[in-house]
Amino acid sequence: MNASFPRIITLLRKERGYSQKKAAADLGISQALLSHYEKGIRECGLDFVVRTADYYSVSCDYLLGRTADKSGAMIHVDAIPDDDPAIQDNHLRGGVLPVLNKKLVINSLHVLFDMLQKCNNKALTTEASAALTLTVYCLFRQIYAANPHNPAAMFSMDKYLFQAASLGEISKAIARSGELARGKTVEGEEGVKPDNLPDILPDDIARQYPMFSTSLLNLLRNAESRMQMN
Repeated sequence: MNASFPRIITLLRKERGYSQKKAAADLGISQALLSHYEKGIRECGLDFVVRTADYYSVSCDYLLGRTADKSGAMIHVDAIPDDDPAIQDNHLRGGVLPVLNKKLVINSLHVLFDMLQKCNNKALTTEASAALTLTVYCLFRQIYAANPHNPAAMFSMDKYLFQAASLGEISKAIARSGELARGKTVEGEEGVKPDNLPDILPDDIARQYPMFSTSLLNLLRNAESRMQMN
């Protein structure tokens, strides 16, 4: 059975506030057997997967960790909206500061990914994306886990390991990105060809990125100010 299955069925049960005894009775198995399924000690049959999917009103693909959407839908790039209503309306719960910081980050990412596209190097894009993905993961998990009522089964990485593991992977992804951008070969992946490196002079940023330059420059300034304070 897929390794995600025990974690997901545990998460679904806790999300609905069901005891293991109730879920087992509703699914027609013993509590001991359900406990073994949730711990990954025993594997279930396909009939139980289908029955569990119906019970929790999710797809089998979701139960098996093949999609993050409970309905089983696969998300494609074309389905991701370009505009964020929270930013357009200049409103987000908590005041102006979250909106401002969100705009700085999102607009700066437009510049970063445009630069990555110009570099035309899959390995560099992969490493840069990994650094960003892991950063979001780490921050989300810290805030999520701060509330003891949120089920820990949301994650498979042990709580005492995830921060060290994610920060280590972020550092490695950033280091690999730097080497690849300098044209070095990293773990068999060729770096960026010199002719593909984008020429960006500070005075040209506003001309090349008129919509996003203010956000990028503010983000750079805020980052360095924070580092210099410590």
